[in-house]
Amino acid sequence: MKVLVLNSGSSSIKFKLFEGETWRAVASGAVARIGEEEGEVQYQWLDGDGNRRTHQASAPIANHGEGIDRIIAGLRTSGVLTDLGELAAIGHRVVHGGERFHQPTVVDDGVAEAIRDVIPLAPLHNPANLDGIQVARRLFPTVPSVAVFDTAFHQTMPRTAYRYAIPNSLYKEHRVRRYGFHGTSHQYVAGRAAAFLCKPLERCNLITLHLGNGASATAIRGGRSVDTSMGMTPLEGLVMGTRCGDLDPAIHFYLCNHLGLTTQALDDLLNRQSGLLGLCGVNDMREIQRLAEEGDDAAELAIGITAHRIKKYIGAYYAELGRLDAIVLTDAGPARA
Repeated sequence: MKVLVLNSGSSSIKFKLFEGETWRAVASGAVARIGEEEGEVQYQWLDGDGNRRTHQASAPIANHGEGIDRIIAGLRTSGVLTDLGELAAIGHRVVHGGERFHQPTVVDDGVAEAIRDVIPLAPLHNPANLDGIQVARRLFPTVPSVAVFDTAFHQTMPRTAYRYAIPNSLYKEHRVRRYGFHGTSHQYVAGRAAAFLCKPLERCNLITLHLGNGASATAIRGGRSVDTSMGMTPLEGLVMGTRCGDLDPAIHFYLCNHLGLTTQALDDLLNRQSGLLGLCGVNDMREIQRLAEEGDDAAELAIGITAHRIKKYIGAYYAELGRLDAIVLTDAGPARA
């Protein structure tokens, strides 16, 4: 029995293939820089003798469907997936489940449509997540696809954390509230941190930082999310690769009134042209660090603003928790999430 896990993000697709009752990872890798001039494909696998083999290549990758096709081709070429019937299930990370999805869910046409319905709440990610699901369902029509939602972990937030100070009708009738994202990452690293601390998770107070092209912070009390930096959409919170993060809402009015921007143009500006990209022209922190070391002022500013925002959230969550066992940082790895 084998299970393929896909994390189809805004600019990358990460994957792992697990086998057997021990859930040993027999292959993993990523397709990165999707939609850019030059994409990256890298994967590693265990051969028949248990030796770790690697492959890396550069090639244009137009979209997520093409990226998943390349992943499947690599698995089959390497021999770790010789028969499609070996797959028992395919797991998919889905960013936004709205208020409907609180736990992993087997995907059918109705679930796929529900994921499509909340695309306006996660315009950078839900389309990519859905692409991954649809390609997998097409390639493996008899294999269950299971969606795991980033928003589910944050359903434990108290209403004082997830409600906005706007008219009640907007929440009750239109479900305008804070949802939070990266829940699978925050939940996992909290458990790993507790293990490293040799302390039960239910006794740990943690601040977890998911840092990548998308970034968020979460305050965790006793294994449960009590506050998180992202809001109704992934736009709120920390400075990210192309997203602005926290912004005075009146700036929206100013830009529309004085520059004549449409709502679509404003959405594109704040979600796809801002953040690190807007500050210094690059959204890859590795490249920004290199430029900063060479004395590039814009790159230095981008790093400084990012660090300042992270520091503010750590301070706020420390105050909320009252006691802190650890600050936990993720490693985004070679691909951008």
